[in-house]
Amino acid sequence: MDNNRIRKVVIAGGGTAGWVAACALTHQFRDLLEITLVESEEIGTVGVGESTIPTIRTFHRLLQIDEREFMKAVAGSFKLAISFENWKRPGERYFHPFGTTGVNTWSCDFHQFWLESRRRGIHSDLGDYCLETAAARLDRFALFDANDSAQQWSMRWTKAATRLERSDVSYAYHFDAALYAAFMRAKCEGRGLKRVEGKIAQVRQDPGSGYVQALVLEDGQVLEGDLFIDCTGFRGLLIEQTLKTGYEDWNNWLPCNRAVAMQVESDVPPVPYTRAIAHEAGWRWHIALQHRVGCGWVFSSEHMSDDEAAARLRAAYPDDRLVREPWVVPFRTGRRRQAWNKNVVSLGLASSFIEPLESTSIHLTLSAVTRLVQLFPFEGISQAVVDRYNKVSRDELEHIRNFIILHYHLNQRDEPMWKQCREMQLPPELAERIQVFRDTAYAWQGEDELFRLDSWTHCMLGQGVVPKDHHPLTRGLSDADMQTLLQGVRRPIERAVQAMPQHHEFLKRYCPADPSVWHNRRRSTVG
Repeated sequence: MDNNRIRKVVIAGGGTAGWVAACALTHQFRDLLEITLVESEEIGTVGVGESTIPTIRTFHRLLQIDEREFMKAVAGSFKLAISFENWKRPGERYFHPFGTTGVNTWSCDFHQFWLESRRRGIHSDLGDYCLETAAARLDRFALFDANDSAQQWSMRWTKAATRLERSDVSYAYHFDAALYAAFMRAKCEGRGLKRVEGKIAQVRQDPGSGYVQALVLEDGQVLEGDLFIDCTGFRGLLIEQTLKTGYEDWNNWLPCNRAVAMQVESDVPPVPYTRAIAHEAGWRWHIALQHRVGCGWVFSSEHMSDDEAAARLRAAYPDDRLVREPWVVPFRTGRRRQAWNKNVVSLGLASSFIEPLESTSIHLTLSAVTRLVQLFPFEGISQAVVDRYNKVSRDELEHIRNFIILHYHLNQRDEPMWKQCREMQLPPELAERIQVFRDTAYAWQGEDELFRLDSWTHCMLGQGVVPKDHHPLTRGLSDADMQTLLQGVRRPIERAVQAMPQHHEFLKRYCPADPSVWHNRRRSTVG
């Protein structure tokens, strides 16, 4: 067994995926592994991953990352939700919030009572009963009792709200991806990580097993390893170019295959949510940081050219100063057929890409790294462990993929691309979810699924699914009791939101980034 033991780990590539992996492995295994990361300053990263979901906070706590230090270093802002604009049809908007909505009972979820109230002529929006949506609408944010223990900020992906009074906030971050990678790199320093500058010229394999033995750099350096982590982006230097793992394409469900990204300075205060704004051939993102706005135009090349996309994106910010010129990012939605193949584990874009609509790219990297830590093969690679890792990875990706397909399929727009999406044949599990909700307003969340019941509910209702019926138990409430229930949820939320400062004011007090942070970043991207 000694010959199979894993003691040398080589990470190929930096960027967010590489440095997150390095930070996690050095934090957990600094005395057990020899960890080397090789990257080249000459090879750029995609660098558009600026929006996250709340699971990143759990990951940061595991690595003992101080939130205020982190936010100052990455010029970050807070995120309570995603604002979906024009997705159902032009001119309409809804929020997909991170928090729970209302108060569920064991037999009947809150949105069922809300649907019954609508049937009775009581008009309100489902978002009125969610703290995060109510705060996002007014650009407000606060951390109540922010000095409390970390337990208060634990993720509640599977918890239902069990009380009417809520003072905790479920949130994530917006940040500069390059600054985040640099921050994670700094965390690795002093933990025994060896960083090597250079380009990989050759990948050596064992002639019998096909396992990767070493990376040979252009300058002749040889980096031997027992386990290799591929963070080389879309090209997948180890997982695909070397091991020929194969790729499963999802373009038949997700039509967009290109993006034009851009960064601008803005005098408008940053909002505490990501904006996803649909257009005739896709959508565009707007992510406001402390010092700038990250923006991008996601589109289908069958329905729009690169030049038109770039021009349309620039026209959306006519008065803002460019921080970085627009650049085109071609992509292919899908996944490697194996995320872990032989002794290579792929992370980030080397492993899969589901377009950025629900801000899951960084989450998938964090999730994969956590899974690798839990299953780390110190005593040798077991095929059973590899199979388990790949199955969990596949299930996670397909769940997220289906949730994103939902946004495209449930539309009432007239343009060719959107008609095509409306008429597409859906994955069976997604088709079942939509039909069950359309018939009975029932939504569910599997034990290991990322998106909560609240997520499915807000997005299906927001995209225009009108349930034919809802739970009959809700009809047992008198009008007075229904009003008591609704007001009992809504009023504490309204009080909490009124107590919050404006988001930009909270940033200035809690985690202001020094101007040098973004001035240095700007010189590196524009100069």
